[in-house]
Amino acid sequence: MWWFQQGLCFLPSVLVIWTSATFAFSYITATTLRHVDPALPFISDTGTVPPESCLFGVMLNIAAVLGMATIYVRYKQVQALNPEETLIIKVNKAGLALGILSCLGLCLVANFQKSTLFVVHECGGVLAFSMGSLYTLVQTVLSYLMQPKIHSKQVFWVRLLLTIWCGVSALTMLISSSIFYSSGLSFDEVQKLHWKPGDKCYVVHLISTSAEWSLSFSFFGFFLSYIRDFQKITLRVEANLQGLTLYDSAPCPVTNERTPLLSRDFQ
Repeated sequence: MWWFQQGLCFLPSVLVIWTSATFAFSYITATTLRHVDPALPFISDTGTVPPESCLFGVMLNIAAVLGMATIYVRYKQVQALNPEETLIIKVNKAGLALGILSCLGLCLVANFQKSTLFVVHECGGVLAFSMGSLYTLVQTVLSYLMQPKIHSKQVFWVRLLLTIWCGVSALTMLISSSIFYSSGLSFDEVQKLHWKPGDKCYVVHLISTSAEWSLSFSFFGFFLSYIRDFQKITLRVEANLQGLTLYDSAPCPVTNERTPLLSRDFQ
């Protein structure tokens, strides 16, 4: 059996591959059509102008759904492994809430382009990156609490390093963005897609965009660390029938069915 056929490890893999493809396709399209400059544009800038905005929106929405699925499966795994640990249960629920909020932010970024509803788009970006950063922190704390009984120390240290990378990128992006937006630039200057070395705040702009790409890559690395964990998960669906037809007024005994949700291979 290939590694991606073991359990549900394909889920974080597909999430990272799909999201990477979203950024790559929109970047290639936007730069080829000269809608943005090749030198480190904001990620959302590559999905602002049609036709790449259409591709970016659809693919990013799918990425948000994959993200929710991955986050929920991780939540259920931690819950199953620690049914009586009160602290872990509370932290795990907080992680689920943060992860869902981050995916909601991705949906806002996907559906409200920078050139149409700028405020909503920026709120979505802040929600996605801030909640996503806190989510990695919470999951790292969970990895610490579950070592060495459930998690190895190596897994914890890898996730800790990825969380530090994420935190440094997020902090850099926060500081540079604050300087950028408080520099007195006009609204049109803030929204523009083409930058020249002589423009005001050009260096700050490059630092901010670099931090944004770096933050995204840290998320990719963090979700890839789930692959080994997800190899141990089997997802099934159980059908509990309350009657022989949809119109039975009283329940009658029916044999329930338990089948793998995706394939017979996931045993």
